[in-house]
Amino acid sequence: MTVDVTVIGGGISGLSAAHALMRLGHRVIVLERQVGVGGKAHSERIGGFLMEHGPSSVAAEGGVVSALAQDPGFGHERVGLGPDVRQRYIVADGRLYGIAIHPAAFVTSAFLSMAGRLRLLTEAVVPRRTSEVEETVAAFCHRRFGREFTDRVIDSLVCGMFAGTADKLSMAATFPRLVEMERKYGSILRAVILGHLSGKRMPARRLFSWREGVATLPTVLAQRLGPRVRTGVAVRRITARSRGFLVKTAGAGDIETDAVVIATQPHVAAQLLDGVDGEAACSTAQIETPPLAVVFFGYAREQIEHPLDGIGFLAPSSEQRQLSGTLFCSTMFPGRAPEGFVSLAAYIGGDRAPELARLPTDELIEMARREFAELLGVKGEPVLARVRHWPRGLPQYRIGHRDLIAVLTGTADRRPGLFLTGNYFAGVSVATCVVHATQTAIRVDAFLRHRVRELAVSRHEPICSANGARVMAMSPQFSKTKNAIADSDRENRFANFAS
Repeated sequence: MTVDVTVIGGGISGLSAAHALMRLGHRVIVLERQVGVGGKAHSERIGGFLMEHGPSSVAAEGGVVSALAQDPGFGHERVGLGPDVRQRYIVADGRLYGIAIHPAAFVTSAFLSMAGRLRLLTEAVVPRRTSEVEETVAAFCHRRFGREFTDRVIDSLVCGMFAGTADKLSMAATFPRLVEMERKYGSILRAVILGHLSGKRMPARRLFSWREGVATLPTVLAQRLGPRVRTGVAVRRITARSRGFLVKTAGAGDIETDAVVIATQPHVAAQLLDGVDGEAACSTAQIETPPLAVVFFGYAREQIEHPLDGIGFLAPSSEQRQLSGTLFCSTMFPGRAPEGFVSLAAYIGGDRAPELARLPTDELIEMARREFAELLGVKGEPVLARVRHWPRGLPQYRIGHRDLIAVLTGTADRRPGLFLTGNYFAGVSVATCVVHATQTAIRVDAFLRHRVRELAVSRHEPICSANGARVMAMSPQFSKTKNAIADSDRENRFANFAS
């Protein structure tokens, strides 16, 4: 088999890249070793309940993500946040503390001490940092916001969003836009206030999903790609040739291809890159993905005392909770539970407590039930209980992560035609993955068009093929996404809490 581009990995990143390349007129094939597509974006309907095994929402952030959200194939199934999302909850002193969703909430609420609130306000006059030495998220936030806000809010947020720990993650890699805010405005609060004054909507209100869950996205993309998607196919080896690559597989034979896009988890990418690009193989192998467990429950509404009037709750490490956070799934989006019932999803493990994520199903269910009884006033047996073990969870953007990404971005220079994309590049959110994958497709398209020109020049031929004309004509519609990645939902949610 001969194709223009071989995409390895049928998750959101791989399918998004392949979909863009198909629309650009290229012959593309997607190879997925699992029996189904979607990767971690897996939604399951269980007796009227909808369980999200992986990501639970998407942020519409302009460019290609907004375009997908409005696409006729997706739009009619789109659902926004429910009207009962009114507060954000954080565990404090053994109970849930509700904080209203408005810009001044952390200053007006008694969640922080008076000293903590005053320290938060002084962020506007904290001198900007001039050193180029990389900071952790904890160090950056201690310096700008004070220890109390960092330990009680930022610690919780980082664990909930990235399954990580604030004292290990790189601020520049995890929240680059906030670092840029300090550099440009001298203050995060000043930048956020200016944003509110300019009429920007609250970030959380832009979250959405689909009636049958986030898995709708990869499902529809795969349907559009049709026979170009091959599941149950394991890639054994990638061999570079003088012009292009040979991809050896188990299940689809040998594939001759001009370009390869690796859109797998980093540990799989490391194996595939071995022998093709040693530098990139070494870099991907260094990216850690601690295990994570999702514990999903269905309850009758009367079994729970708490109003469940928020997205969910987060727990700072100082509270020594076994749950890092919980989503109130049926409050977030309609159709997540039958009438008269509610659904909850608890998250356990990650970088904070990887050993807990490896516990057996029964132990995880009992662990979550105990904490729900204490924090939410849950009584009785759940009508539904499910657990999803992820042996490898979210990638951790440690100190030095930017250097690793610089090596990986340079793969196409060291080995022309070889590209990578995935949630370890620019952010773990669905929106960011779609944008980065589309940007990668644009780079692949540019490489292939350059190859066509080179070949034509070497043969003294005009560049007038139907495929070349189609690619040149369609390229502009994708060029507007080149800068879209700056506004990923990971930073908007951070700003929502920080404001």
